[in-house]
Amino acid sequence: MRRILLLLIFHFSFLTLHFASAQEYKVRSAKWKRLEVNSSLDANPDSLALAIIAPYKVSVDSVMTPVLGMSRVVMSAKRPESLLSNWAADVMVEGSTATGLPVADMGLVNIGGLRNNMPEGIVRRGDIILISPFENQLVVLEIKGKYLIELMHNIAAVGGEGVSSSVRMVITKDGKLVSATINGEKISRKRTYTIATLDYLAEGNDKMYALKKAKKRHEIGLKTRDVMMEYVIKHRIIDSKMEGRIVVSEE
Repeated sequence: MRRILLLLIFHFSFLTLHFASAQEYKVRSAKWKRLEVNSSLDANPDSLALAIIAPYKVSVDSVMTPVLGMSRVVMSAKRPESLLSNWAADVMVEGSTATGLPVADMGLVNIGGLRNNMPEGIVRRGDIILISPFENQLVVLEIKGKYLIELMHNIAAVGGEGVSSSVRMVITKDGKLVSATINGEKISRKRTYTIATLDYLAEGNDKMYALKKAKKRHEIGLKTRDVMMEYVIKHRIIDSKMEGRIVVSEE
């Protein structure tokens, strides 16, 4: 409720400023004070504000509250490896088969694209929307091994991203690649590999430059958050573990 109220306040403030600008008014003075937004505000809710947001709250709740499944652990995202990024990358791999394609060799998600934690216990539709709020689409790329090696260097340079369980990488503290394997094997420069990832990354964003060199791109036609939701519904209880997918060398 506080989020909706803040958005409404921002919206009305913007309209006021826009109107003032149109009338060529000038600000003569301004005063402000810091207001901490916390649970104490719920003790004495503003009746007018409640009345304003009431029609919208019903619609928002209908979207956000449906239960999808359960999570055994709290999952957060960070580099070089984390529970949430591991889970999300594995979800991309499973989602790669949605249109009849073979299982992708690798899944890849960016840490910055995972915007909230996965809660322990009940997982609602709103939890997934908060984790993946953007309009990103799942795509599968076909890429030559020499460019996959280049991608591993890209991942090392940013300190790690979310990679699937098929991947094992060793990187240095200053972002250099020491070694990388796919399904326990050294990457062949001549072989073609498949990567399940976001369309945002497929365009070379977040310094994943090598992905722009993919020789073929398959559009799955699903938003990444929808793929995540379907995964939770299908498996009912989800989990994640730290597996040493990306390890920072101490040497």
